[in-house]
Amino acid sequence: MRLYLLTPAAGKRLIGRALAAHPAIRSSLSSGTVAIIAGTTNGYVAEEILKSIGQAEGFTRKSFFRGIALPPWRETTAEGRLLDENGFSGDVIIDSGVWKRGRTIFDVIDDLAEGDVILKGANALDMERRAAAVLVGHPRGGTVLAAMQGVLGRRVRLILPVGLEKRVSGDLMELAGRLKAPGNCGPRIFPVPGQVFTEIEAISILTGAKANLMAAGGVCGAEGSVWLAIDGSEEQVDAAERLLKDVSMEPGFEL
Repeated sequence: MRLYLLTPAAGKRLIGRALAAHPAIRSSLSSGTVAIIAGTTNGYVAEEILKSIGQAEGFTRKSFFRGIALPPWRETTAEGRLLDENGFSGDVIIDSGVWKRGRTIFDVIDDLAEGDVILKGANALDMERRAAAVLVGHPRGGTVLAAMQGVLGRRVRLILPVGLEKRVSGDLMELAGRLKAPGNCGPRIFPVPGQVFTEIEAISILTGAKANLMAAGGVCGAEGSVWLAIDGSEEQVDAAERLLKDVSMEPGFEL
């Protein structure tokens, strides 16, 4: 067993690489639709998937989000949007292997069908129950409710890329009930039925090794980092070490 430190940005890059190799996504890229809903983690996912099909040119993570969490000294609107937001250009919609630039989940949700994939980031992770939830600021539910039309109505696969730094304690359903109660303020939270995909699943897909969260925290840019213990065959652990060393120098997310 070996122990490695992974920053949030490195975790996002790791998740992106693994999802670019995910069997369901590879299948949908060739004969269906992959809808990557804008978000900071999904920016890395979109980069890696677009790179895998040779269409990364013209994509930037800089504005690939709608709402965003920032420190108190960086002012945003009530919905978490930047006051100096610099041109949101749409979600990443890939139809039969072709990136349809400028389109959003709202443009394609009625056309998605079983076999297609939606990727939607999350804001809260319940590791015990392997569940995730999304913060909602829009009065009509935003992109997550749009996605649910395909997931619940037509069995579209939903994958939830979410970093381990977003783990919370408690039942997400109970937390959601408390936040949405009349008289409260701030965003609501919506538990989402989908496949949770963290750094742990990413390591498994890419190397076959097993990862366990052992500790967390850091300073000087390592805030939110996690310590992962990697176990498996010598070949698997060596592969995981090469992978984690490769992503470990990923710079922190910047706007």
